[in-house]
Amino acid sequence: MSLRSQLLKGILEGCILAIISRNTVYGYELSVKLEEYGLTVSEGSIYPILLRLQKEKLIRGEMKKSPSGPNRKYYFLTEEGAQALEDFQKNWEEIKPPVDSLLRKETDHAEERNDQVE
Repeated sequence: MSLRSQLLKGILEGCILAIISRNTVYGYELSVKLEEYGLTVSEGSIYPILLRLQKEKLIRGEMKKSPSGPNRKYYFLTEEGAQALEDFQKNWEEIKPPVDSLLRKETDHAEERNDQVE
């Protein structure tokens, strides 16, 4: 598994909760919305997460008529899911600045090493 895949897997649940908190969506629509934000995720990766989020009662699924084709399962955020999203956002805001800082410093250190070599 690539590093990008591992990182994405770690934050994908929070991103899915964020999308569902804005609008009810069905699985394929969710993958399209993630891609609109620059996160390319296969449907095969999304459905196991949706099942897990349902088991944890963070979302609920409801079959509804589709404007075109068969019925679709639409996902809604629960109260527990709203709390989990709030927790995710808080944790993200806490971890993002030090990681950004570390990566900037690493870039600065790499530039310093390159300058020393020349």
